[in-house]
Amino acid sequence: MSPATAPRDDPRTTRLLVVDVAARTIAAGAIGDLATLLAPGDLLVANDAATLPASLHGTTAAGEAVEARLAGPPWGTRAKALLFGAGDWRMRTEDRPPPPRLAVGDRLRFAGLVATVAAVDAHAPRLVTLAFDRDGALLWRALYAAGRPVQYSYLERPLALWDVQTPFAARPWAVEPPSAALPLTFDLLLALRERGVRVASVTHAAGLSSTGDPALDRLLPLPERYEVPAGTVQAVADAHRRGARVIAIGTTVVRALESAARAGGGVLAPGEGITALRLGPGSGRRVVDAVLTGMHEPDSSHFALLEAFAPRALLLELDARAQQLHCLAHEFGDAALVVSPRRLGRGGLDCFSLDSEVHHHRDAEREPVAARGQR
Repeated sequence: MSPATAPRDDPRTTRLLVVDVAARTIAAGAIGDLATLLAPGDLLVANDAATLPASLHGTTAAGEAVEARLAGPPWGTRAKALLFGAGDWRMRTEDRPPPPRLAVGDRLRFAGLVATVAAVDAHAPRLVTLAFDRDGALLWRALYAAGRPVQYSYLERPLALWDVQTPFAARPWAVEPPSAALPLTFDLLLALRERGVRVASVTHAAGLSSTGDPALDRLLPLPERYEVPAGTVQAVADAHRRGARVIAIGTTVVRALESAARAGGGVLAPGEGITALRLGPGSGRRVVDAVLTGMHEPDSSHFALLEAFAPRALLLELDARAQQLHCLAHEFGDAALVVSPRRLGRGGLDCFSLDSEVHHHRDAEREPVAARGQR
């Protein structure tokens, strides 16, 4: 599947493939079909993390080039980071040279900002903890002045910070965009609200999606901070009590909600924490009934998470269908809605009814549509 190479001029052109797990069907349409696919009372849960300018280019005390990509938002003066050697986003991550070997106490200089290496991961020395020379508003101001959005070589131009913000962006916790929400325009959200679909939010520090090192990539996603507010817990409880569905906008939302449920002994409760949860085949879900997601490669951790919703064979059919239709992958690409009837502690769910509008799109797309760019 080809990556999208730029943000879409019109997010409404995003394709939507709908996977009905119970019926084992895949239908093709457009993102706007959500306004008819979702039912009154259904609950959409978004990740309201804003995306940081998390790529910092600088030098060591010896003048060697280094890039630090934050692995999460700073807390106090400190932040975890992944180090790269010389180069920038135009070079594939796997082709980047290794960073200079650093030890605790070494200093890095970025544009107007200094950081000291406070810790080095014993098993992955490219993962470090940085202690910056300031905190509070001064640190945030310096990060926004020195940093740029994290991006990858399949993109055709440098990203601006506004390119990686979703309609829900609030607290600056994400180092890469919670991209499943990027196709959701305000007019689509209004149409969903008018239909009676409710919207709630969590905050999840969406982390790095690639390191360029196969051994490190197998560790992804790294532990990430999340917060589930009391209002969202109540909205989930109301939806389940009415027999409505909880639809996560992106895999980060799934991780946050299911992590919070596990922390509560199987019951969703408000609170915050750090999750290392890795969902996959056989993982029980206590909260989420469906997930809106981007297109993911079968060997990725995001694809593995989808196996908590659908059997791998059906997801491979989704991948094949997406390639037939020339769908685009990565953060500015096309979307899939995967709805599963299986969730612990609850009976069967009604599956999505694929109405005539969606079937019309499926018929119309038998002829390939020209591919557009994305990550």
